[in-house]
Amino acid sequence: MDENNQGFMRHNGGLSFKKVDEIRYEFETEVKDIHLNGGGIAHGGFLSTIADTGMGTAVHQIAGNKRCVTISLEIKFISSALPGDILKGKVKILKKTNSLVFVNCEIRNEKTIIIVSSGVWKILKT
Repeated sequence: MDENNQGFMRHNGGLSFKKVDEIRYEFETEVKDIHLNGGGIAHGGFLSTIADTGMGTAVHQIAGNKRCVTISLEIKFISSALPGDILKGKVKILKKTNSLVFVNCEIRNEKTIIIVSSGVWKILKT
């Protein structure tokens, strides 16, 4: 798996990322103490960040490595993640046009779905 540990993600522990086929990608990260909220579970902002980063990395690749930006991101928090959980994300590209990419993502730990997410990315011309 390629590491996505640049910029902002470097401060969040990074993601291991790999292409599965032409429309499917996977990523993985571990929940650490720095990712927890006051209740001792993974913070929603952390979960949102890894969903956005995992989907965004897939979009970047399917767009021919062009720069892309998130237009919309919807997240449903299904269950909680605990310190030490290995979170595995499965990304599916639903549709790509000349300027937009539509994506779904599911993030799970060993036992259950943690979040489901979908989004739209804009492929930039420059």
